[in-house]
Amino acid sequence: MSPTLVRHDLPNSGPMGSDDLPAPTGTKARARDWAEIQERMLVPLYEAAYDRLGVGSGTRLLGLGCGSGLALLLAAGRGAQVSGVDSDECRLELARERLTPDGMPEVTRLVSGGLEDAAVDAAPFNVVTAFHPVGCVSTVQGLTDSLTAAAGLAERGSAIVLGGWGPEERCATAGVLRVAQRLAEPLLRAAGGWRPSRRDDLEDLAERAGLRPDGSGRVACPFGYADLASAVRGLLSTGLFDAALEVTEQRLVEKELTEALHPYQRADRTVWMPNVFRYLIARTQ
Repeated sequence: MSPTLVRHDLPNSGPMGSDDLPAPTGTKARARDWAEIQERMLVPLYEAAYDRLGVGSGTRLLGLGCGSGLALLLAAGRGAQVSGVDSDECRLELARERLTPDGMPEVTRLVSGGLEDAAVDAAPFNVVTAFHPVGCVSTVQGLTDSLTAAAGLAERGSAIVLGGWGPEERCATAGVLRVAQRLAEPLLRAAGGWRPSRRDDLEDLAERAGLRPDGSGRVACPFGYADLASAVRGLLSTGLFDAALEVTEQRLVEKELTEALHPYQRADRTVWMPNVFRYLIARTQ
């Protein structure tokens, strides 16, 4: 099966900003910042889950919220057959670039439609991933619906991987993301955005989606940047500041974000924030 990228209406991280605000999640510049700066921060999470499940040549993987495709690329490099779904067309275009070898434009297929399109002419999936951390999506209900639909495309007993933030006290980035939380009030609840993780977030989500928990783990995912400017661009590309940008001027968001990052800037000007992420392995019934 060729790698397949499907557009699907998964929940976005936040609302779209106006023309005079920084480009929202769906624009090319922000998508490029995500692909070039931020997405790689979660590679340890991807690799830990793939190692745990033995992802390889017998794996038929569906990535929910696949973004610009780095997690899919890593799975494909292990021999897995991969498909991806996301609501962001700009990120999907970058995923196509990554997953399409030069001179072979038909290897990756971009389909605009619903989740069911991912299973066309394909055997049922046996691994589904939802690495986008809980607390970084607009509504838990939207992700629950997507997981329920994806489970219907998978074999019975298939693994579904959920990703999330670790304990707040072990995530240096949590203090920085509180800037987004504070500036976004009172839109935060309506618009979505980051919130501190709760101990049973992933287990609660699995239960809502009718899945059976089957193990979990923690992974160190430090956020490292070349300088403060790169850190600001990377964090803004996550969409977690979109709600703040909806109600606050860009310069103020960038100023407060930069100030929050100063404690994590090292002598060589790089920025380093240690974090711990969780993953949960759940099974379809």
